Amino acid sequence: MYRIQIQGAVPRFSEFRFTEPVNWQIKKGENWAVVGPNGAGKTLLMDLLQGRIALKEGNVEIHLEKQLPLWQAIKAISFRDIYSLADCRNMYYQQRWNMTDAETSPWVDSFLEGFPEEKVHTWMRRLGIEGILGKRVVALSSGEWRKFLIAKALMSEPELLILDNPFIGLDRLSRKSLLEMLEDMSRLENLQVVLVFSDPREIPVWIDYIFPLREKSCLPVRRREEFMADAVFQNTLFPELSLPDEPLPVGKTPEEVDYEQTIEMNRVCVRLGRRSILADVDWQVKRGEKWALLGPNGSGKSTLLSLVCGDNPQAYANRISLFGRRRGSGESIWDIKKRIGYLSSDVHTCYLQDIPCRDVVASGFFDSIGLWKKCTEEQRMQAEQWMAVFRISALSARSFLKISYGEQRLVLLARAFVKSPELLILDEPLHGLDAGKKNWVKRVIERFCASADKSLIYVTHEIDEIPACVTCFKEL
Repeated sequence: MYRIQIQGAVPRFSEFRFTEPVNWQIKKGENWAVVGPNGAGKTLLMDLLQGRIALKEGNVEIHLEKQLPLWQAIKAISFRDIYSLADCRNMYYQQRWNMTDAETSPWVDSFLEGFPEEKVHTWMRRLGIEGILGKRVVALSSGEWRKFLIAKALMSEPELLILDNPFIGLDRLSRKSLLEMLEDMSRLENLQVVLVFSDPREIPVWIDYIFPLREKSCLPVRRREEFMADAVFQNTLFPELSLPDEPLPVGKTPEEVDYEQTIEMNRVCVRLGRRSILADVDWQVKRGEKWALLGPNGSGKSTLLSLVCGDNPQAYANRISLFGRRRGSGESIWDIKKRIGYLSSDVHTCYLQDIPCRDVVASGFFDSIGLWKKCTEEQRMQAEQWMAVFRISALSARSFLKISYGEQRLVLLARAFVKSPELLILDEPLHGLDAGKKNWVKRVIERFCASADKSLIYVTHEIDEIPACVTCFKEL
């Protein structure tokens, strides 16, 4: 008997439709992976599966064993579900570093009311995040947020768990633990799993079937072994992209470039309440050096970057120099930011502006969430050129909130590059990108950083994602 069956489904509104009616059958005990490039329709298919999209034709049948309401029997976790932890529309991405404002954020424990205390501690311990109980939501790292959402979903004992890009924000140990736990639960506790991937290399061995998508077309279902052995099909699904021969649209170098050290930190300490986040950190980044910043979830990487970007007021209580000037010597936060291009999960989470993607890219000139200043014609042209580099020109007029997570990531990458910064800070920039785009974006980074005047800080949990230009490493 089919647990879930989608038959001839055609959404009522054209913007949600696939090229053909959707058909999909999931039998009891089967675990699935939905795989496809960015913008293929993976998240759309998950919404269809959960009954979130009104149908013009066809139907979605779900047969459950437990007498649970649908919202409890099927749990889905995606990047956008982070918004459910707090009122992100009233947040700003520096809020977690400002103690007074952070105190308005809800406590993690407040989202667990109604669950038995023993169950809460069991699941938090299984995912290695028991320590976040008693924290405010705004203080969580992206990896902690992700694991908390998964733990909360599993506390409801669902029959079907859907994880969209399940590894976003998780370090290697957390990924391994999560997959082992899901495999055990699927075999022993009657949980079925649907995982959504943009990179086939991430598909775990215990998945039974693969449902490939491309350009809102549903391709024939394959068994995992068949799919993984067919390199030709994978290369067709995720084609290798090449950079154009013309140079990148690098703008003019700002004035005041006479410095030797891009970053200099001496015995830097950061505390949040009673907790020590960073203790006696020394770090020197010389002008033109390319660094990888490594460390597990919660090790303090985002905190360290917040000091560099001028988002953390504790920078003024520490001995930090940027671009040859001591912090607090008269420069404003905007003087600092105008020389830095920045992409992070915090920026992505808080970028909730329903504006055209071209305006999101252009906002990089002003380091703003939203475009509140008028761009010059030269700046508009620069933004369009960087969108072309990242192959997102077709998204120019579309709302940022109505494109996929991977497409949003590319838009925010263009935003980080748009002003040709002296210091480029990229925190997990390849999150959510499909297999073909990952290598291509790495080549963009390498070509941009070929200049001896460009400094780079690259944060990742994946060693093989580090650009070839990186020669220095720091671990927290």
